[in-house]
Amino acid sequence: MTAHQLIGRIVDTGSFVRWDRPLDARPADPGYRAALARARERSGLDEAVTTGRALLAGRPVALIASEFAFLGGSIGVATAERITLAVERATAERLPLVALPVSGGTRMQEGAAAFLCMVRVTAAVQAHQAAGLPYLTYLRNPTMGGVFASWGTLGHLVLAEPGARLGFLGPRVYEQLRGEPLPPDVQLAETLAARGLLDAVVPQERLREVLRLALDVLAGTPTTEPAPPAPAPRPSPPDPWDAVRRTRRTDRPGARQLLDHAGQGVLTLAGEGALVRALARFGGRPAVVVGQQRQDGDAPRPFTAAELRLVRRSARMAEQLGLPLVTLVDTAGAELSARAELDGIAVEIAQCLATLVGLATPVLAVLLGQGSGGGALALLPADRVLAAEHAWLAPLPPEGASAIVHRDGDHAAELARAQGIGAADLAAAGLVDQVIAELPDAAEEPAAFCARVGAAVAAALTDLAAQPHPDRLRTRAHRHRHLGGPPPTDAG
Repeated sequence: MTAHQLIGRIVDTGSFVRWDRPLDARPADPGYRAALARARERSGLDEAVTTGRALLAGRPVALIASEFAFLGGSIGVATAERITLAVERATAERLPLVALPVSGGTRMQEGAAAFLCMVRVTAAVQAHQAAGLPYLTYLRNPTMGGVFASWGTLGHLVLAEPGARLGFLGPRVYEQLRGEPLPPDVQLAETLAARGLLDAVVPQERLREVLRLALDVLAGTPTTEPAPPAPAPRPSPPDPWDAVRRTRRTDRPGARQLLDHAGQGVLTLAGEGALVRALARFGGRPAVVVGQQRQDGDAPRPFTAAELRLVRRSARMAEQLGLPLVTLVDTAGAELSARAELDGIAVEIAQCLATLVGLATPVLAVLLGQGSGGGALALLPADRVLAAEHAWLAPLPPEGASAIVHRDGDHAAELARAQGIGAADLAAAGLVDQVIAELPDAAEEPAAFCARVGAAVAAALTDLAAQPHPDRLRTRAHRHRHLGGPPPTDAG
């Protein structure tokens, strides 16, 4: 599909207005001049990209689209300048930017000058993002080299065409340099998405709708819908050990079910393992969502270092766009293995804590069920914390705490009660701001429970949005300073 055909597929009919100025590039090399002339005749374009402005579902957007028929979509100095001018104009006009690259990479005929132009383009993209404007990329087949390693993968959302070859080094060059072929699935879009390196693999026929959903959250106007009154938790809080067992039910609703029942305009993004990522609205309030899906069938899913890196990426996206971050905490804990140690699981927990503590935009944590160990801790720094009535939070599952304290697992129930891990205890200690009722158990009323959680999330996001930024940061700093309560008084 040509650049113009793809643009026509995603924008409102007749709305595209081209920005490109005529080029006056006359390279000295006659062979290169002839190649450019043939490329212009073949593609009908004067360069390997076309840029402009259009409407996408009525929303003004800027577009940059590569044309593979023009020297394989390669990027020369003039191409890079056209891209840079388009990004700068999008920033000046405060337009969301959609990039549609397809490219073999840097134009070899222009050597180092073209190669270094990727810095120029990257600087323009960074300035666009620093202005709080959405930048979305859709990688087509193929997107390689310097394009893949710069503006192609810098999007707040990085989408890709099914089956697209995406990578830094082309397979022919790889084989020439290494003496062996590159494994065929290494650079496939689906492989990269499964590893959390892309946000979604999207067929061209769905691209317009996916972009519309994304921009509705990333660039839409927040609204506030009236929330139904929330039922109060029961006067006598659940027994903590009973709550632990209830949260282990395989039919208890988790992060995905909450998005299904309570989110509006949900765009699910590629995660990895136990991680759920999405853009969504709750009661009209847009948010970036990261959460933990604690079960895969009957098997608990531990939280990994790679997943925590994606949490931080999502947090940075929320901050750049001025959107709140909602974390959904429901985990049996972080991965405990030799591989996890080598992957830096502890370092990633620390980095997640630091990122969320310092995030400029509002952070709302929702303790849906199990809150075990470092996997839960990494997602809990927040301006406000909500908790389901049977949710709990502990350094280890009660059986693990029993093994440490009593050298057996027989005292799990006793320790669950003694440690104050239940939602009511957490609220009494100031660690949770609101307890959301389960009537009588989330697993027995999944849709109604998720609707209540969604309403509580919407109300909290509305309250946080109304707080002046400096006041909210001061309140957060005070909250974090006093988490866990004051230290014991020194009797001496």
